[in-house]
Amino acid sequence: MTATPMSGGTGVGTFRAGVERGDEAGEVDEAYEADEADRVVGRSSGRPAVTSSGRPASPAHAVDWDRARCLARDVSPLAVVSRPLGEVLGQVLARPLAALTDLPPFDSSAMDGWAVAGDGPWRLRGRGVLAGAQPPPLAHGTAVPIATGARLPSGAGAVLRREYGEVDARTGMLLDRTAGLLESGCDIRPQGQESRAGEALLPAGTTVTPAVLGLAAAAGYDRLAVHRRPVVELLVLGDELLESGLPRDGRVRDALGPLLPHWLSGQGGADVTGRRLVSDDFRPLYEALRDSTADVVVTTGSTAAGPVDFLHDALAELGARLLVDSVAVRPGHPMLLAELPPRADGRPRRLVGLPGNPLAAVAGTVTLAVPLLRRLGGRTDTEPARATCAAALPGHPRDTRLLPVRRIAGEAAPLPFDGPAMLRGLALADGLAVVPPGGVAAGGDVEVLPVPGP
Repeated sequence: MTATPMSGGTGVGTFRAGVERGDEAGEVDEAYEADEADRVVGRSSGRPAVTSSGRPASPAHAVDWDRARCLARDVSPLAVVSRPLGEVLGQVLARPLAALTDLPPFDSSAMDGWAVAGDGPWRLRGRGVLAGAQPPPLAHGTAVPIATGARLPSGAGAVLRREYGEVDARTGMLLDRTAGLLESGCDIRPQGQESRAGEALLPAGTTVTPAVLGLAAAAGYDRLAVHRRPVVELLVLGDELLESGLPRDGRVRDALGPLLPHWLSGQGGADVTGRRLVSDDFRPLYEALRDSTADVVVTTGSTAAGPVDFLHDALAELGARLLVDSVAVRPGHPMLLAELPPRADGRPRRLVGLPGNPLAAVAGTVTLAVPLLRRLGGRTDTEPARATCAAALPGHPRDTRLLPVRRIAGEAAPLPFDGPAMLRGLALADGLAVVPPGGVAAGGDVEVLPVPGP
């Protein structure tokens, strides 16, 4: 079941005041999370939570946050596919990108002007050399007009810029106005200046950006070998959820359906091809998991032990293998990672179960879903971003805490409205601080996970 963001709030300009006056959100959050943990342990539905080792899940057995992320990354990248340049933006190179030709492939002019052979003055020959043309050789003591990027005629030793040359109307000779400062090789782009054929340009694991596409095209590529992008199906669980209009009759708006696809595609590099609501009943959930052909199924809600939380039962019925069943992180403690039975063609499938509360679901996304999807797509790990704490970041006594922060002048400041069911703080945030147990004092150093932008 999924809760909506709670009301109340602040603006970007007033969040410091909320921190300074000691909002009660942290205390309410702590009480909620303790209750949430009790429900995981107690299993009010009478169904024991079981880890992959067969032990009941409880805070004492929850997987450490760093360990959970390592387990999510413990997969092999998806298959390598060859795609046209126009179809690989945002995907990851499966092989190093090596130049198929010298760059530039021939000596060319870096400026509009004249290609000259020998010392001036020069006698003008020809109507000019344009980019894309194959010019004839240039004899000693002669010059020819040339455009930027045009191939340099053989015999030419330099390019005289247009603003530095003058044609004598009486004799038709080209004069050098630089007072003899024109040197051999001036304003010529020599063949192979950027790279030689066969030289490695980019390593495997590089994300294909617009600049990478341009470099690949210049280097002679029509297609690139990339890792297939992971396909995700998002199942939003809960009979209480509405897809439009105001909350009414005890029902609330689905906040995660609009939020998660962009997070999964933007940070995880996934193709989210399906998103649907699934009712709070065992059979629809079981069938949705059984029939999904996605590489990764992401669910929201049903990870704890409420009376209509059937995710563990459905996974058990399918014969899924639980890899993570609760993580020592707040919010989002009851998240899970599982291996589903493979598809008919033998391709493996995985499931990430996110808690239903919005900020708790985001915590599960950055803990399990994003690391899993990035590794499946062949992405390499980057050095974690760190920031100095502008104010003390409160922590949980035992668990890692993920706290929305705003970075100003290189410092991370906590935002109010950071409860598991809230999104207002996250909407103002540009990062999630990874706060170790016990918290971090003002001036301390903290890792900050990125929050997707537009």
